[in-house]
Amino acid sequence: MQIHVVQSGENISGIANTYNTSVTAIISANELDAPNNLVVGQALVIPIIGQFYFVQPGDSLYSIAQEFGMTYQELAQINNFPVGNILPVGYRLYIPPRAKRPITSIAYIEPLGGSVSETLENAATKTTPYLTYLAHFSYNVNRDGSLTEPPMGNLQQIADSNNTALMLVVTNLEEGAFSSELIHIILTVQAVQNTLLDNIINTAASIGFTDVHFDFEFIPPEDREAYNNFLRKARERFSQAGLLMSTALAPKTSAAQTGLLYEAHDYAAHGEIADFVVLMTYEWGYSGGPPMAVSPIDQVRRVVEYALTEMPADKIILGQNLYGYDWTLPFVQGGEPARALSPQQAITLARENNAVIQYDTVAQAPFFMYTDAEGNQHEVWFEDARSIQAKFNLIKELNLHGIAYWKLGLAFPQNWLLLDDNFTIRKLE
Repeated sequence: MQIHVVQSGENISGIANTYNTSVTAIISANELDAPNNLVVGQALVIPIIGQFYFVQPGDSLYSIAQEFGMTYQELAQINNFPVGNILPVGYRLYIPPRAKRPITSIAYIEPLGGSVSETLENAATKTTPYLTYLAHFSYNVNRDGSLTEPPMGNLQQIADSNNTALMLVVTNLEEGAFSSELIHIILTVQAVQNTLLDNIINTAASIGFTDVHFDFEFIPPEDREAYNNFLRKARERFSQAGLLMSTALAPKTSAAQTGLLYEAHDYAAHGEIADFVVLMTYEWGYSGGPPMAVSPIDQVRRVVEYALTEMPADKIILGQNLYGYDWTLPFVQGGEPARALSPQQAITLARENNAVIQYDTVAQAPFFMYTDAEGNQHEVWFEDARSIQAKFNLIKELNLHGIAYWKLGLAFPQNWLLLDDNFTIRKLE
C-alpha cells in the first residue's frame, strides 16, 4: 500500500501511471467523488502490493533498507540494482510488503434518537471485517443500578456475520453528560453496585456480549480508590460469568496530573485489574477549544510512554478519532463551537474553497484554511492516510495491543485499507 500526496499539476491518470495501477483502483480505494479535481496536498492511498520509494538527496541503499527493515543486499536484489552504483535522485525502488502482526481493533458505535440509522448500520457492515470488537455505546447506569439500553437494530447480526465480538459499553451519562454525582453513588452504595453488576451480567448473557467496557468519566478525585475497588469486584463477577473487562482512561502524562477528568483514573490499578484499557488519546483539538490537531502524535506519544511506566504494552489500546473539526476564526472561548466533519468531508470542503492542504510534521496531521461565502476565515484540522499511518507506526514501535476508534458514522475509507495493510486483525474464537 502506498501513500501519495497530490502535488500541483498532477492528475489521477498520471498518478496511476506512476504506481503501475489503474485510475479505477485509486478512485475505489479513496472513494473519490471528484477524481478529476484533486486537491493539492490531498493524501491518496494507492492500492498496490508493497510500495515504491523515490530516492531523495543523501539517500543510499543502506539508509533506505534500514528504514524499511531489510538489508541493502535484499533491496538491491529486489530492484536489480548494482550494489556499487550511485542511486540517482528520483529513482524508483520497489519495497515489498512487510510481515504483519496481530492487533485488537475496536470501534465504538453510538445510535442516537431511539433507533440505529441506516448510515450507522452501513458503517458497521463496512467496518466489522476489520474489527475485533464493535463497542455498543452506551448502556447508561441509572441511580438505582438499572441500565438504560441503547437501540440495537441489526448490529448484532452484522457483527456476527463478520465474526466480530460485541462490547457492552457502560457509562455514567445522565441527561447527555457525564455525571459526577451519579458515579459517586455507583462507587459508594453497595446495593446499587450489586444491582448494576447483576444487570450487566444478565444483559451480556441475553445479547451475547464478550467484553464489558467501563467508560466512567468526571469521577470525584476522592472516589479514586472506590473506583479501583469497584473494578476489582466487577472483574471477579465477570470472570465467573466468562466475560472480559476493559476500561477507558483519560489521556494522562503523569500519575500526579490534576483535574476532574484525570485524578480518579489510576493507570497502575487499571493495568493490573482490567484485561485491557483504551487510552482516550484524542480531543486535544476539540469543538470548544482553539484550532489544533485532534490527536497530535507528539501528545499521543507522551500519554502512551507514561502508560508504559504503569502497565504492560499488551494491555494498551490506542484511542483514535475518525473525525476533524472546522473552526470559525477568530477563536473566542465560549463562542461558536467548531463543527465536526469526516476526512472525506474535509477534502470536499478544501476542494470547494480552492484550499491547499498543508501538513504539520510535529503533530503529524493535515490542516487547511479557507474563507467562507460570508467572508469568515476558517481553520480545519482532520485525519488522512499520513496521520493514521503515524499512529500505526507508533503501535508497532511500542508493541501496543491495538487501536480503538471513536466513532463510526463519519467516512474514512483510507483508514480501513491501511489498517488491513499494516496488521492482522484478531478475531475471537
